[in-house]
Amino acid sequence: MKKLLNQFKGHKCLVFMDFEGTQFSHEMIAIGAVLTIIDKNGNIKKYKEPFKLFVKSKNRVGKVVTNLTGITDDKLQKEGVSFAQALFAFKKYCGISFKKASFITFGNHDMKILSSSLSYNLDTPREIVSQMQKNYVDYLSFISEFIKDEGNNPYSLVNYIKHFNLQEAGNAHDPEVDAINLAHLYQAFLDNKAIVLEDYYWHCLMNY
Repeated sequence: MKKLLNQFKGHKCLVFMDFEGTQFSHEMIAIGAVLTIIDKNGNIKKYKEPFKLFVKSKNRVGKVVTNLTGITDDKLQKEGVSFAQALFAFKKYCGISFKKASFITFGNHDMKILSSSLSYNLDTPREIVSQMQKNYVDYLSFISEFIKDEGNNPYSLVNYIKHFNLQEAGNAHDPEVDAINLAHLYQAFLDNKAIVLEDYYWHCLMNY
């Protein structure tokens, strides 16, 4: 756990995030997040109300993404905001913690969506994106060092949730739900050392 805490750079605020992106251009079409405060041992002691926005993309959403998320081009036109507006709103949500927070995602695809969206929206203030990139932590790369499936591959977020016998916060591929699930998974890892050790030793034995 010390290895993970070191990645937080002493930050006491963790923002768990999830982005949904277009099928081909990988632009952000939705952002979900939940800001948490941790104690000195890394345990979450406070949750802020979750954050969620739909984001207008320059290119079409794509049929596969629509089927997964329920997000359509029409929905974005009616309910979405610009990428720049979404980032300003997200920064406001984080408040004074924005520059002293670690931004946690499940896998590195969210950062690819962030970068791709910036390339399509050159008028967006780069300092917001840069701050998120600088303090970004990929939780999947951490947890997969300890827990993998029988094929020695990382689980999906939903299957990690099931592995720890957690109740899902809602439907998958909703960015707010996925952000909350990620926060719950983070805490479950700390609370269930027996599960973690059993899995870790089993995989060490299988790979010996």
